[in-house]
Amino acid sequence: MYDLLIQNARILDGTGAPWFYGDLAVKDGKIAAIGKITGEAKTVVDAAGQYLSPGFIDIHSHSDGAILNCPTAESRILQGVTTDVGGNCGSSVAPTEKYPTMADYLATVEQARPSINSATLVGHGTLRKAVMGYSREEATQAQIGQMRDLTAQAMEDGAYGISTGLIYPPSCYSTTEELVQVVNAIRPYGGYYATHMRNESYDVVKSVQEALHVAKEAGVRLQISHHKVTHKADWQVSCKTTIAMIQRARRQGLDVTCDQYPYSASATSMSSNVPSWAFEGGVEAMLARLQDPETRAKLREESNASHVGRWGDIYVSYLNSPENQWMIGKSITEIAQMQGGKDPADTCFDMVIAEKNHVGEVNFGMCEEDIEYIMSQPFVMPGSDGEALPLDTPGKPHPRNFGTFVRYLAHYCRDRGVLTLENAVQKMTSLPASRIGLADRGVLKEGMWADLVLFDLEKLKDDPDYGNPQQACSGITQVYVNGVLTAENGKHTGARAGQVLRRK
Repeated sequence: MYDLLIQNARILDGTGAPWFYGDLAVKDGKIAAIGKITGEAKTVVDAAGQYLSPGFIDIHSHSDGAILNCPTAESRILQGVTTDVGGNCGSSVAPTEKYPTMADYLATVEQARPSINSATLVGHGTLRKAVMGYSREEATQAQIGQMRDLTAQAMEDGAYGISTGLIYPPSCYSTTEELVQVVNAIRPYGGYYATHMRNESYDVVKSVQEALHVAKEAGVRLQISHHKVTHKADWQVSCKTTIAMIQRARRQGLDVTCDQYPYSASATSMSSNVPSWAFEGGVEAMLARLQDPETRAKLREESNASHVGRWGDIYVSYLNSPENQWMIGKSITEIAQMQGGKDPADTCFDMVIAEKNHVGEVNFGMCEEDIEYIMSQPFVMPGSDGEALPLDTPGKPHPRNFGTFVRYLAHYCRDRGVLTLENAVQKMTSLPASRIGLADRGVLKEGMWADLVLFDLEKLKDDPDYGNPQQACSGITQVYVNGVLTAENGKHTGARAGQVLRRK
């Protein structure tokens, strides 16, 4: 007697092999049989020719903090994501004052009983902050040793690797040599290094060079985070160079892969537009500098110089204060004009001050040609750069939080033909599973955990958009996490059968 039997499905096993008609049975949370199955089951589902694939694995998320506030993870589950990897871009929940060790944090997630499987990296920015605060000083060997010790402890506790966010303080204050030494601490554990590089604009080629150098010298696997080119003058040019560099590195024996989100806009904190030197000493010190007339003048000049032609592409996605809600969905240029022709940098700075740095942005900076070229590479997989959010989350968050994986399948695979269906599913399942090191997920075969997505390819649509992001995607019929039905026809069932995943 099986627990679940899905019959008459077009099975996409996640390996990239052609789909085939068949049945799949689940027992005790794992796949018990695949093929033509005649046994009985407590629950029988007629797929009626819909596609059945492994649950989607989001290798680049920021759900490690959000999952404690939203354990049902609607933004993840309703697009078919069953496994999330947090701790990216150099920022992790541990080790911090609240969670001194990664073990403390992971135990807390288990108590929260999330709807998705949850894994994490340890963030270099978090490590540097724990050892040096927001100091711009070069790390001493003693301080690097402390960061290495914290990294090793996080890996012992179950982290899958280390990440950097080299445009964000305090990671941006690190030298290349510091990165080599700290990242090397994961080598004995077989972890991987995920990097939000120093520059994804005019210096993206140099940034890829640094990433490849760090991984090679540290002796670890490399994951280039959300690879893109945001400098308009270099669209359709720089990505050809960076992809060629990665291809060459792979031929020379460096294990390097990438992830990307399939959108032409990025999203981050509004304070990312403040020059990084203003953050020395921490966020409070940055806010104080923005309010000092002489220092602010220097910051304004530097910020405007680096944002020529860009302020109109940056939109407010969320903020907290009731009096500023009218700004959500508007660009910095629009807001500046509505404030009587205010300087756009001042508009940005005043917003950061008023919201005490709790303000987000969506920034349009990529072109479709680059997105498709990067996507077509065999070593590139999707990663949302999103997080676990409820459908009633406020503001206008980036639609990637809710629709990345369905957009990959519906728009770029079915409509644009950038990928075959089998290839697209492989990039969303077994490719990230192998990168992370998940031996029992990402493929449909006997003995694997039953993370499953049943979908109607013709009806698939990434309904979440920039104007109305907080919605479920059409065409996702059922989502199972560890054999438990967790979403059906765009509705969360309330099930919370996710597991905390630890590196073994």
